[in-house]
Amino acid sequence: MSNPQQLRYSKEHEWLSGADEDGVSTIGITEFAANALGDVVYAQLPAVGDTVTAGETCGELESTKSVSDLYSPVTGEVTAINENVVDDPSLVNSEPFEGGWLFKVRLSQEPQDLFSAAEYDAHIAG
Repeated sequence: MSNPQQLRYSKEHEWLSGADEDGVSTIGITEFAANALGDVVYAQLPAVGDTVTAGETCGELESTKSVSDLYSPVTGEVTAINENVVDDPSLVNSEPFEGGWLFKVRLSQEPQDLFSAAEYDAHIAG
């Protein structure tokens, strides 16, 4: 498993891209989390315009094994959701860092307590 170096990671296994010129970052779950969940069959994502808060629940992912809360790694306003994941939740498993992204957020404050790829690797190694 190779976690992209350019992303940052939360303890709850979400990833965050760097912000674009409009202050918008993309959020998804890691390959580690997708594998632990099993086959994702349903994704409930926050709505465009919702405010999400770092460390708080903002949706859920349902798999053949269980239902798991989705936590936002940052605080900000949701600007987009990945309709492809809503239509085909298996993208979370097959493309966790690409087509399986979940939503985009315009950051209202700088993210705190996120890991680099190396730090996240150490976190999941135990």
